[in-house]
Amino acid sequence: MQSITQRRHDIDALRVLAFGLLILYHMGMAYVAEWDWHVKSIHQSDTLQLLMLAVNQWRMPLLFLISGAATYFLFNKLGSTRYLLHRLRQLLIPLLFGMLVIVPPQAYYEALSNGVIEPGYLGFLWQYFSFQPWPADSFAGSHIGITWNHLWYLPYLLCYTVAIVPIAHFLRSRQSLLRSWISAIKFWHLLLLPLLPLTLYGLFLFPRFGGINYAVVGDWYTHAQYFTFFLIGYLLVSCQAPWQLLRRLRIFLVVATPLFFCLFLLFDRGLEDGSFPGQSFINLLIIYANRWLWLLVVLAWGHHYLNRPFTWLPYATEAVYPWYILHQTITVAAVFSLSSLPLGPVAEPLLVLAITVAGCLAIHELLIRRTPLLRLLFGLKPLKAHDIRKTGALPQET
Repeated sequence: MQSITQRRHDIDALRVLAFGLLILYHMGMAYVAEWDWHVKSIHQSDTLQLLMLAVNQWRMPLLFLISGAATYFLFNKLGSTRYLLHRLRQLLIPLLFGMLVIVPPQAYYEALSNGVIEPGYLGFLWQYFSFQPWPADSFAGSHIGITWNHLWYLPYLLCYTVAIVPIAHFLRSRQSLLRSWISAIKFWHLLLLPLLPLTLYGLFLFPRFGGINYAVVGDWYTHAQYFTFFLIGYLLVSCQAPWQLLRRLRIFLVVATPLFFCLFLLFDRGLEDGSFPGQSFINLLIIYANRWLWLLVVLAWGHHYLNRPFTWLPYATEAVYPWYILHQTITVAAVFSLSSLPLGPVAEPLLVLAITVAGCLAIHELLIRRTPLLRLLFGLKPLKAHDIRKTGALPQET
């Protein structure tokens, strides 16, 4: 096994870039035609669907895979008890704070957009925190009276954080066997083996449980899929062999991936159902092969170009979590506020993007990273004395 003290800069960088992509994706949801979202601009694009479709096949699997990779290093560094306590603090506190403070404005603007309520945020909050069901389709989660919206990733990740502990103990007790197995991995193992469980989930779990319900409970197809990616990430970083293979396969992957995406589009949009025998099964294989190839090409080229200590990486690694928590509320408020102005289909989204980035940057830089309580609420490490002086939160001692 590789040293648990070795820093994987590419994993850190990919996490930052993956959350950056998530911010852009959520902004795109306001402008893509025919896809529902919390608030929608009048400027909607059919062309944007193609780009969004390419991304949404693998963006969340990538985040769970990266989370699994980070878990390998964290678990081996802290041990099971400290690891669980650390992750509970890092995930549960921001989730609760986010649901109480950050997310309610999204529900407010969505309910306004749907014509369910009159303007007045305090009045909305009074009813919102009564925790009673709202009229149907008032906002996402209105049937239970409260929502976590984009923060759904945190409770799902919390489940996998707990579930990995017995598996990690089992794997640690068999390190030599695991090392020999992963070191002997071949290129076709890397390309094909993950498709087997994913295809089985599609055949047996998806027809029964359907796609993601964002409620954790009863979401067994989603759990099976995302926990598999989480576990794959955990295993991949435990040995160098898969990454050496990925470096050698990166040219093949950058050619094969867009070709498979074209095949995915053919089956998704170009062929009618029942065009030939076995079409549904082949379509299932193509969906998961396309998803997995995108993940591999991102990992391969990320490892090739990003595994180095960039000067921007430490700051971005800390900032990305608060940005994730904040961004969608700022985006929703900006879209709702600007959509009534005659800005046009270019100026409006650019201004929404600028407001989202500026808002996240200002709140993180001026408030969160300099305030011990806010650092706790946003899942950041406590400030040490030299960190406090460095951020300017306290005057430097003479």
